[in-house]
Amino acid sequence: MIEVKDLKKEYLEEDTSTQALRGVTFSIKEGEFVSIMGPSGSGKSTLLHILSFLDRPSGGSYKFYDRSIDDMTDQELAHVRNKDMGFVFQSFNLLSRLTVYENVEIPLLYSDIPPVKREKLIEEAIKSVGLEEKLYTEAAKLSGGQKQRVAIARALVTDPNVIFADEPTGNLDSQSGLQVMKILESLHHKGHTVVLVTHETQTAEFANRIIRIKDGLIESEQLITPNYVLRGALK
Repeated sequence: MIEVKDLKKEYLEEDTSTQALRGVTFSIKEGEFVSIMGPSGSGKSTLLHILSFLDRPSGGSYKFYDRSIDDMTDQELAHVRNKDMGFVFQSFNLLSRLTVYENVEIPLLYSDIPPVKREKLIEEAIKSVGLEEKLYTEAAKLSGGQKQRVAIARALVTDPNVIFADEPTGNLDSQSGLQVMKILESLHHKGHTVVLVTHETQTAEFANRIIRIKDGLIESEQLITPNYVLRGALK
């Protein structure tokens, strides 16, 4: 699904050049759950932005389903992003005055999906994160954990092939964070590819593979055994 080779990203400010990525190479297969770990400033968020078509690399190559990002216009990138990718952010990015239903509906507003089918998709996405009783509650009245679950439902409503999660537990207490990770794990088991950026080891260990980044380079890759101790905490 995802293949990057010698990926680089350089930011220029006045006379200063910053190398955020300095030659990153790896691939992600469809159906994998991969965590990208690294300290602040390591380049992990820059990498996620490129993988999710929110930015373009300065050098190297990136193929998504064997199609190079270099061969796509900005409009084509936006189309693929809306069709194949779902996003979960640390800051939730909800509209506080809209209800749970209305926030989850946002990715479908410009689609040609009939209203009846759209309603079903929204309700199913909300049910999948256990918030059906909050369907018409304003986002401002939700707890942090509930807001992040709404954000996951919004990411799911288009049935994307891959879900990108950028520090999804960063603004949550430990119990709410575990609940969010259980949902992402469940989505992985249902066939979704999940790419998670985090600096938290316990969060990263929900994945099947951890890619560690430091100073814009891959420091290590590790296949891991599921952490059943953490999973048992929520049973």
